[in-house]
Amino acid sequence: MVEWFWRRRRTAAAPRLKSRDESAPATRIDLQAFTPEPEEFLARAAYIQLTIFENLARTVTIAPTTTAKAVLAEASAASLARHAAVMRELNALGVDAGAALEQHRGVVDRFQRLTQGNDWYETALTCHLAGGFLDDLFESLASGLPGELAVRVRDAYRARPADAALAGLLAEAMAENARLAPRLALWGRRILGDTLLVARDALGIGRGDAKDEQRVEPAFSELIAQHTRRMDALGLSA
Repeated sequence: MVEWFWRRRRTAAAPRLKSRDESAPATRIDLQAFTPEPEEFLARAAYIQLTIFENLARTVTIAPTTTAKAVLAEASAASLARHAAVMRELNALGVDAGAALEQHRGVVDRFQRLTQGNDWYETALTCHLAGGFLDDLFESLASGLPGELAVRVRDAYRARPADAALAGLLAEAMAENARLAPRLALWGRRILGDTLLVARDALGIGRGDAKDEQRVEPAFSELIAQHTRRMDALGLSA
């Protein structure tokens, strides 16, 4: 899948945000068969969301304008609220939440190091693209949780009030600097591979497991398609 995605490189186009009507309709991604047990799902989801929040908080401190700081602060608050909602569910299970999150630090911390970015623009794009990809993934996986837990977790992941505003900031930045778009197009393609590694780990797919690869291929293809739509909406042809 990663190789397939990289073969589709094209030259970055001028940045342009699509209207809501132009956007392709969201496709339901079916990953229920890969949903881990509640404790593992919630611990992994909580730590990944904490990492997304940390990245967003970092962009606030280095944002170039006060407008950008305000938008990113709203996005950070939404991510922190999502983390808190998942943590409430984890604590309700009566487990040691700190120890549960600790088990998932290795893969996620490596992902954060590799996708942090060299400046505000790359970090903000990581938040928008990789954060969106992983939120899509865990919203879908949440469908396989038992009963009302599935409903509550999916509701927490559906609330993304600042996504459009963050995309708007990036589009404005690229419109003001013509050399920025090609660099961000390359960065957007680069971080997909690292994001896919986190996703594979979340699904428990081992390297060379052809049976699981075949089962998950349609869902991963749609997750990649959603990533591509986010790139395209910014004029960063994937």
